[in-house]
Amino acid sequence: MTSQLKTFLLLALLSGLILFLGQALGGTAGLMVALGFALLMNVGGYWYSDTIVLRLYKARPLSASEAPLLHRMVEELAARAGIPKPRLCLIPSEAPNAFATGRNPEHAVVAVTQGIVRLLQPEELRGVLSHEISHIAHRDILIQTVAGVLASVVMFLANILQWGALFGAGRSGDGENRSGAAALLLALVAPLAAALIQFAISRSREYLADAGGARLSGRPEALASALRKLADYSRRIPLGGGNQATAHMFIVNPFSGRLSGLFSTHPPVEERVRRLLSMSRAG
Repeated sequence: MTSQLKTFLLLALLSGLILFLGQALGGTAGLMVALGFALLMNVGGYWYSDTIVLRLYKARPLSASEAPLLHRMVEELAARAGIPKPRLCLIPSEAPNAFATGRNPEHAVVAVTQGIVRLLQPEELRGVLSHEISHIAHRDILIQTVAGVLASVVMFLANILQWGALFGAGRSGDGENRSGAAALLLALVAPLAAALIQFAISRSREYLADAGGARLSGRPEALASALRKLADYSRRIPLGGGNQATAHMFIVNPFSGRLSGLFSTHPPVEERVRRLLSMSRAG
């Protein structure tokens, strides 16, 4: 199954979860109110997400005179991807990492840490930049925002269902009590399911960006080498001052070790490296 198809199916699953919760609430009025609220909050986040996250990590614009090599790489890779050259920002942290943000390719930003610039060789750094530009070209910020909207609706509806089940319990016969218990169980399970689906979408987009970045740079083995280094150093030098909610934006998890398996925002680095080296051998 391709990453694009998997993403579509996961988004459809999130939508189905919303409909299921709406039916459990007994009508469409509450569903429409919750949907409108979540859309309002998340659309605001979508328009201002780049400003928020750049301020969170104290990122500043990186001029061409400060980093001419980085600017040349970004310009070349953006031209290959058929998108405008994104802005470049520097995060004052020794933790080696990078992310892309912006609501569309015309308003995109690639942010790199001081640590990643010092750690990686030029070809490895080019591989990382190609990964981030691939995210921009694939409009992953939009996809993650849509997933966030849907997951927020699920959690909002689950809260309504949970309080309704709690305050309605014990007022009628055994049949209604069992119905209330079922509603409470659904209210507890639904947010967990929504979070797992969000993590799965994030992992699918990472595989897609790895493959797209490898094609852009023409050196999948360089990106594989960079991922190995970044995963190793991220365990030793965690990114300070950040927020777990932004972990999915980075090329490797900046809070490595806190979450794993189904709850990880990133696929295993070993599997990402294996896929990239397979591309290198095939190419």
